[in-house]
Amino acid sequence: MPHARHALFLCVLTLLCVGVLAVNSATMSVSDGPGVTLQSIIFSRSSAYMALAVCAMLIASRLPMRRVAEVLVARPWVGLIIPALLVMLFLPYVPGIAHVVNGSARWIRIPGTSFTFQPSEFAKWGVPLVLAWHGARRAAVMHRFKDGLLPGLIIIALIAGLVTKEDLGTGLLIAASATVVLIASGARVAHFAWMVPVGLIGVVGAIITSPYRVRRVVTFIDPYADPDGAGYHVIQSLVAIANGNGYGRGLGFGLQKFGYLPEDETDFIFAIICEEMGIVGALTVMLLYLGVIFAGWSIARRQESLLLKLFAIGVLATFAMQAVMNLMVVTGLAPTKGIALPLLSSGGTGWVLTCASLGVLMAMDRIERPQTEPSAAPTTAYAVAP
Repeated sequence: MPHARHALFLCVLTLLCVGVLAVNSATMSVSDGPGVTLQSIIFSRSSAYMALAVCAMLIASRLPMRRVAEVLVARPWVGLIIPALLVMLFLPYVPGIAHVVNGSARWIRIPGTSFTFQPSEFAKWGVPLVLAWHGARRAAVMHRFKDGLLPGLIIIALIAGLVTKEDLGTGLLIAASATVVLIASGARVAHFAWMVPVGLIGVVGAIITSPYRVRRVVTFIDPYADPDGAGYHVIQSLVAIANGNGYGRGLGFGLQKFGYLPEDETDFIFAIICEEMGIVGALTVMLLYLGVIFAGWSIARRQESLLLKLFAIGVLATFAMQAVMNLMVVTGLAPTKGIALPLLSSGGTGWVLTCASLGVLMAMDRIERPQTEPSAAPTTAYAVAP
């Protein structure tokens, strides 16, 4: 009988395949080069990242999650992940390994190589793990502000605040998914309501102290006020979506990728998918995302371990919110910000860590109650299904 983990795996694998095709299509250019062929796609960088991501997901899916949860709940050193993440987030400012792109210090370059990665990707998946651990250990007092919620808020403020300095979108994503985990662990919504003004002040402060963020907000209100300048990006994205019509121009036959739409391989890959695959392609992608979320939720709600349940909720919240934020930006429903579409936008670290996190959910689905005879005494033990 098919399990939720099988549906989850198929949805993720299909999204990765679509991502490889879309990224390779977006890299096409008008030149005398060999062009894009089946061979070039198979041996492309995105295909290599896909292979690494699938391997990471399969390895994670074999973890003995029942034992892992027992060990993590009993170990106080799990909290050291937070200072480790803080150190990692400071590394993009260290000369020699910092890799600045478009004036933003978000990347680290491994010395002597061309390999780069964003520490914020590790923070994005590390924070839900630490908060799940915190919520499981302090479940009895999570309804109290000082003993339960406050330590979690400090974690959010430290990590999300530092990420927001260079990447407001990812900082908001981390804060939002962390809030979901804390509420699911028993924190009172009323306590969060008290903190909403503080959060809004922080977001407004991050915007008004950065001229390019102010420009993005103004452009969001009326992108056609400066169609050749600040509004150019979102206008070209909307043009690509509109040109797709029902079935699209055909894979590889889009026009906006030929110098019209910036960031077509990364943040605006969905616009390329819409232009080349039309409404049918766009709906297929959204259905695949819904498939991941529903399969993951089916796994999360059946977990007896509070730590596993909370971590699964954190992973799903991060995945779903990131997808929604990107789709809103691409369709002009939110100000432009540099946040990728999970499993589709070009990027190695993001694909690998996202698949590894979803692989953990697949491992959770392998935890089942052992079969017992009707006369046997009830048990709460778990066994790992083959």
